[in-house]
Amino acid sequence: MSDHLRSLIRDIPDFPKPGILFRDITTLLSDAEGLRAATAALAAPFTAQNVDVVVGIEARGFILGTPVALELGVGFVPARKAGKLPFDVVSTSYDLEYGSTTIEMHQDAIAPGARVLIVDDVLATGGTARAVRDLVVQLQGKIVGVAFLLELRDLDGRKGLEGLNIASVLDY
Repeated sequence: MSDHLRSLIRDIPDFPKPGILFRDITTLLSDAEGLRAATAALAAPFTAQNVDVVVGIEARGFILGTPVALELGVGFVPARKAGKLPFDVVSTSYDLEYGSTTIEMHQDAIAPGARVLIVDDVLATGGTARAVRDLVVQLQGKIVGVAFLLELRDLDGRKGLEGLNIASVLDY
C-alpha cells in the first residue's frame, strides 16, 4: 500500500525556492482509491484509542483530518491561522523558518478531558504541530496521537513532540 501511495505523490524540485524538493499531495488527493487508502492508514493506529475529536491543521490537515474523523466516527475541529475563526479563540504564536505566525482554535472546540487526535499532511520541523499541541493542552484536551501523511525525517520534526504517539504513513 505504501508503494502505491508514494507513487501518487508528485515531487517538485526547487519549490518554493531552489534546493527544496516539494512533496505535492494534490495528485494523491485527486485519486479516489489513494485518498481512501491514505484516510484509512491515518486512522488505523488510533481506532482503538477512543478518540473523541480530530483536530486538523490548516490547510491540508483540513482535507485529511475530516475524512479521518468520519472514519473514526467522531467530530472535526479546525486549527486555523489567526483571524479566520468567527468566535472567541485561544491562540499561540510560533516560529517559522522566516518569521513567526499564530494559530487559533475556538475556545469551546474541545471539552476538558476530550481525547484528541491531531492530523496534518506533513511533519517537517514540527513547529505547527507543537503549537496545536499547546492549544489542545490549553483547552484541557488529552492528546492520544498525532498523525501525518508524510514525515520528512531529515528535519527531525519529532523533536519537541516527545511523549506523543506519532504516526506517519510515509517517511521520506
